[in-house]
Amino acid sequence: MLKRSAVSARHLEPSVKLSARGVTRLQARHPWVYRSDIVGTNDIPPGAPVRVHDQRGKFLGTALYSSSSQIAIRMISHGSVADLPALVAERIRAAIAYRKDLVSNTDAYRVVFSEADFLPGLIVDRYNDVISLQILTQAMDAAPVREAVVQTLKEEFQPSGIVERVEARIRELEQLPALESGLLYGDKSSTEVRMNGVRFHYDGLEGQKTGAFLDQRENYAAAAQYAHGEALDAFCYQGGFALHLAEKCPSVIGVDSSRPALEMADKNAALNGRELEWMEGNAFDLLREYAASGRHYDTVVLDPPAFAKSKRDLEKALGGYKELNLRALKMLGPGGILVTCSCSFHVGAQEFLKVVAAAAQDAHKSVRVIESRGAAKDHPVLLNVPETSYLNCLIMSVSN
Repeated sequence: MLKRSAVSARHLEPSVKLSARGVTRLQARHPWVYRSDIVGTNDIPPGAPVRVHDQRGKFLGTALYSSSSQIAIRMISHGSVADLPALVAERIRAAIAYRKDLVSNTDAYRVVFSEADFLPGLIVDRYNDVISLQILTQAMDAAPVREAVVQTLKEEFQPSGIVERVEARIRELEQLPALESGLLYGDKSSTEVRMNGVRFHYDGLEGQKTGAFLDQRENYAAAAQYAHGEALDAFCYQGGFALHLAEKCPSVIGVDSSRPALEMADKNAALNGRELEWMEGNAFDLLREYAASGRHYDTVVLDPPAFAKSKRDLEKALGGYKELNLRALKMLGPGGILVTCSCSFHVGAQEFLKVVAAAAQDAHKSVRVIESRGAAKDHPVLLNVPETSYLNCLIMSVSN
């Protein structure tokens, strides 16, 4: 009787069967399987851990189920999972340990990078004594998992505050209850951080992403190695590149369309004892005007927002990147430095390089690549998950 009951209980566990295409994705170590590749389910609660099988019934591992997303399951283990909250806590500690020898010269860095840290749907960033997290899936939003996340972060960092940043659109897509960004623990949501010796104000309840662009941290320092003369930082946000360039450049202008971002950039400059010029405006229009009028700079940084949010946007995005780089190259003389970035996953490294090369050809400039870079090491790239590789940063020297 005991043996039959155990078998029956296992058959009642939530489970899915996959098509051959879905099985192939898992065998290639990509953790996502789309709803169109689910060929059999029982009644599965939203966000539940599910046992995954091929069509013959072979067990493939455990995944986190979404009842609403087109990504129906995200693999969490290629074995059985008896206690999901305990596994999440273990993976967070492993992510912290992974970064121990990789992250240096900063107290602001990514702690958990979703699939790249084998915790799909969870983002955690550290900003000195404030921790910021984002929960992006039904499974990670479940109360026991949330509790495990917060408790583990409290134990590991003893923070003054833990802030949750909410992406309203993602919660809507995941059919999760509406939620406001706010403090989950402690009484502090703002602090001061250092990146490469440069100081920044941080407010966990304001700004984009989790409040800063930590993925560019190492690129800030790399750009500063080569910067010189008069510098222009287009799409400067809160001054990340601009403040690093100011270490080398006697004149730096930062341009952004967001007044709140520029106000924070000015506060960051004051924090570092720097006086920079900030200009509110459309960077596309400004670059067009400057290039047409023969304005010259010695260093130009282009760090625009993602132009290609989906494959449908790819052609338009490539045109936008070419236009921006063409205008920048026209303003750079011999020995000029161009730092140009793309954070559009759908624009691959080779495609981005080709676009910049086409812009150089049209600008009648010869360009040498000094460094081809990606995101900082705390944003690891999981080899078989191309979605974890999204940031391209080229540092180049310009000749006529």
